[in-house]
Amino acid sequence: MAVNTIDAQLLSKMFLAGAKNLDSKKDWINELNVFPVPDGDTGTNMTMTIMSAAKEVVAVDSSDMTAVCKAMSSGSLKGARGNSGVILSQLIRGFTKIVKTKELLTQSDISEAFDKAVETAYKAVMKPKEGTILTVAKAGADKAKEMAEKNVSMEEMVDEIIKYMDEVLDRTPDMLPILKQAGVVDSGGQGLMQLLKGAQDVFLGKEVDLSLNEEDTSESKGEGAEEITKYLYETHFIVRLDKDMIFSSKAEKDFKAFLETISDQPEVSVSEDFVKVYMNTDDPGMAIQKGIQYGDLATVSIRNRNIKSEEIEKMEAAAPAEQTSEEDELANMEHKDTAVIAVSVGEGIKEIFKSLGVDYVISGGQTMNPSTEDMLNAIAKLNADNIIILPNNKNIILAANQAQSLTKDKNIFVVPTKTVPQGISAVINFVPDMSAQENADAMADAISVVRSGEVTYAIRDTMIEDKTIKQGDFMGIGDKGIRAVGPDKDAVTRELLEDMVDEEVELISIYYGQDVSEEEASKLADEVRSKFSGCDVELQYGGQPIYYYLLSAE
Repeated sequence: MAVNTIDAQLLSKMFLAGAKNLDSKKDWINELNVFPVPDGDTGTNMTMTIMSAAKEVVAVDSSDMTAVCKAMSSGSLKGARGNSGVILSQLIRGFTKIVKTKELLTQSDISEAFDKAVETAYKAVMKPKEGTILTVAKAGADKAKEMAEKNVSMEEMVDEIIKYMDEVLDRTPDMLPILKQAGVVDSGGQGLMQLLKGAQDVFLGKEVDLSLNEEDTSESKGEGAEEITKYLYETHFIVRLDKDMIFSSKAEKDFKAFLETISDQPEVSVSEDFVKVYMNTDDPGMAIQKGIQYGDLATVSIRNRNIKSEEIEKMEAAAPAEQTSEEDELANMEHKDTAVIAVSVGEGIKEIFKSLGVDYVISGGQTMNPSTEDMLNAIAKLNADNIIILPNNKNIILAANQAQSLTKDKNIFVVPTKTVPQGISAVINFVPDMSAQENADAMADAISVVRSGEVTYAIRDTMIEDKTIKQGDFMGIGDKGIRAVGPDKDAVTRELLEDMVDEEVELISIYYGQDVSEEEASKLADEVRSKFSGCDVELQYGGQPIYYYLLSAE
């Protein structure tokens, strides 16, 4: 029987199926990223965003349209990571603004909701660019309007919307030359399509496993419903590979095979330097013990999936853990007019920011974009009327802006720093006696003269910006894209600096990462001093992963 309306239960199932499909395709979507850096993020960011919403959806009464829509919107807004995740959350927000007031969605409702979704997402981006997820979403809105006016069946409408959006996605390389040269379609647009195609499967009556933290999502569940899980512990850890040990393809295959014996669909991401694992299991210790055979543990996170966050909060309140000195400092923080939050990765960089007066450092950066909720939590901890946020990464600025819009009790100022060197320059120009607005303006002016660069390695062969890149090559990336490529890390670094430095530059700063020794970095700094004798050259330990060097020229 043809379905011509969508009720709350069907919408809930479609959303969960879309989330699951996106999750299953995230590695493929990551590979569509134009830049072949070892921190593919679009698929990961969109998945983490949608899964934040999905977890809220399964916890509400699926027969209540308002509750389902609120869970979809608030969960995605708080969980939004990266530009693609924020745009996705805004699409969901706009969509739910329309459908939350309906009991049964008709073709005209779907058209109106698509239109509001696109309008909301475009407003969230300061300079919308065509050939992106926005273009694909707009195509969906255009086709939805056309189909609604033709008064076709809901099944035909959904099918035509997805077909047309796919056609427009295929044309994104013609809209953005950088996509064409890399031979890929827009990754954010592809992520959106996987979400919609998963939703379409359920709409068409296909059998789809919708379980996230429960075995049966077909039954309505209230707020306090108990979760049932196949595996108890959500486990995430990163192993930094032993440089003296070769992590071969056979070792990788054996590791994954082992994890599959104690988990359902473990996710393993491997780079030259580390292995990331995300899995659900009843024995996280066994997984970690196997992982550390290949190197040392960098980070680990384990959560009992049957214990709700509210219960954990009660436990922590009843038996508070010993606070760190940083937590003590925040708890006893005297009230101040303006506080500063910076996003950073690497212990050295964090210490630099703290020494310059930053009140709170959120761990994250290019390798792991913090969510809007991470920023909201940081804002809540600071005893200040005004807070300045330094995202220090172009892919985090939208999440910071979203945190700004969601904060009602404090004034939030986002200074759009795109790199760590810009963030450092910004905070150096902070003056406590000036107002928050004056400081934000001064910081924005300061970052305009900072030239930034970073050195990392390529994870695949590609052609970009007329440069042929081989897997394993070192890449020097500047403010205007990839400026140097080659097999010699120091040579690439020097070439990148040559592109950054001119007669106006007086100071060169080099921040070396966790995979560079102090001796190696000092040797490079001496070569830079010799090459650019008219500049002061500062060398500092950054400790950042993935990026061997972060550079600035001022």
